[in-house]
Amino acid sequence: MKRKVALAVMGLLVGAGWAPTAFAADASAGKALFEKSCAGCHGADGKGNPGMAKVLGEKGLNIATKDTAQKSDEQLLKVIAEGSGKMPASKLSNDEQKQALGYARSLAK
Repeated sequence: MKRKVALAVMGLLVGAGWAPTAFAADASAGKALFEKSCAGCHGADGKGNPGMAKVLGEKGLNIATKDTAQKSDEQLLKVIAEGSGKMPASKLSNDEQKQALGYARSLAK
């Protein structure tokens, strides 16, 4: 019985488009997008680029914090899409923004 339930759950996940390889591809795409579009200011580790902190100030550059982790995806996607303070609006598509956010959230773990 347990095996049937497990297989049914896996079937639902795969049918919904979730599979370990798909997740790995999204993680890779998110990392590449983050490195290209975000790491210049936020740093490769999400803790802020020290050189940019001297220019822009440190506030907001470190995104690997509890404060950022507590914000909803919607709140953070709005900041990415529209910009905030000295951060410009993103030129990434909505899907790319979600992928970059997914990767950025992984940095706080």
